[in-house]
Amino acid sequence: MTLDKLEVLFTPEAIARRTAELGARISADYRGKSILAVVLMNGGMLFGADLLRNISVPVQLDSVSVSSYRGQHSSGELDFRSTMKLGVEGRHILLIDEVFDSGLTLNALRSRMTEKGALSVRAAVAVIKDLPRPPGITLPEYSGFLAPDRYLVGYGLDCDEDGRQLPFIGAL
Repeated sequence: MTLDKLEVLFTPEAIARRTAELGARISADYRGKSILAVVLMNGGMLFGADLLRNISVPVQLDSVSVSSYRGQHSSGELDFRSTMKLGVEGRHILLIDEVFDSGLTLNALRSRMTEKGALSVRAAVAVIKDLPRPPGITLPEYSGFLAPDRYLVGYGLDCDEDGRQLPFIGAL
């Protein structure tokens, strides 16, 4: 991957502003409750850290590593690389991921957590890609930006594991 081929879509300043707005909205929605934030690794790490610093209600943190991607294409099958340490039963869950494209991963996690007794399961993503999705896919309750259906890199998004550390979101 070469940086000279990236078109910057969302600057670090825009990301910081939007993440603060989302944190305030989540805090208001969960007032009087505590959240178990579950960050989807590795992509959700940067957005998750920034978002959590903007949430004012009590938060416990866990993570899960799950992917449907092989290289630059979705396989359509979930690969669980790690599991959570904390239980979800009786908790309000906030799933945090960097991008929402097909929605299959977040929908599968929502179903699993609901089956395991979560009180509620909501999702926050940095970016929603503007593309058609299969029927029955639930959109995230909290989203930072709407992006074109292009290959995105930066702020947790990667191209074969490169570029995650970039402070902006760009398109190849």
